[in-house]
Amino acid sequence: MIPVQEILNWFEEVAPLQLAAEWDNVGLLLGDPTKQISRVMTCLTLSEDVADEAVEGSAGLVITHHPIPFRPVSRISTLEPTGKILWKLANAAICVYCPHTAWDSALKGINQQWAELLGLENVRPLAEPQPDGTGVGRIGELPVPVTLGDLIERVKASLRLDRVGVAGELIRPIRRVGIACGSGGELIPAAITAQCDTLVTGELSYHRVLEAKAWGLTVVLVGHYASERFAMENLARLLAEAFPSLTVWASKKEGDPICWV
Repeated sequence: MIPVQEILNWFEEVAPLQLAAEWDNVGLLLGDPTKQISRVMTCLTLSEDVADEAVEGSAGLVITHHPIPFRPVSRISTLEPTGKILWKLANAAICVYCPHTAWDSALKGINQQWAELLGLENVRPLAEPQPDGTGVGRIGELPVPVTLGDLIERVKASLRLDRVGVAGELIRPIRRVGIACGSGGELIPAAITAQCDTLVTGELSYHRVLEAKAWGLTVVLVGHYASERFAMENLARLLAEAFPSLTVWASKKEGDPICWV
């Protein structure tokens, strides 16, 4: 058994909260940091079925990538979805911690992990670079140029996907790749300025895709869930290594809310 605060201290080393975007809601969002726990679950999003899994699995702490609540709430009631989840977790004395955009931008965070999965070299932040190497998104170069079609196959293999969305010619040569987990629309200008050949991200709006194409930037869309979920599985492994006395697992009930057919 260890106190929740010990895990929070670990996060401050791995993904300091000052890396989070100003609009984000990160940190300990529910619970008592002095609570002694032995079981931790990670997930991308705390939906009701994932909350049920945490209760059934006797988790003392849930680390969710997406904040709950995300925006300020005036009441917590089982009459609405967010309140129902929070009430259920509070009744089970389960703490909730959210690293979100701090974990996106951390030195070993989601975007860095994704760049390494794709075999990029000279990896650095795509935007807002800091002296310590942290920053928003990632950019890197492939050791040798490949076609967009070949890069897509590499992306699919790295994330175990059957299909992705693409805007661009499959025969186009690709060398410089931008990475943005989740919704990467805000990083399109940075990718264009950095002369990326393509931006690999979770999702983009229709008009953002048109903007990228107009500037000659190809885009690869893997879906929001796929672009981030793998890193929550990795986070469970990292926590288990850092705290051998804990039982840590990534949610087994969680899945992509979008069915790809």
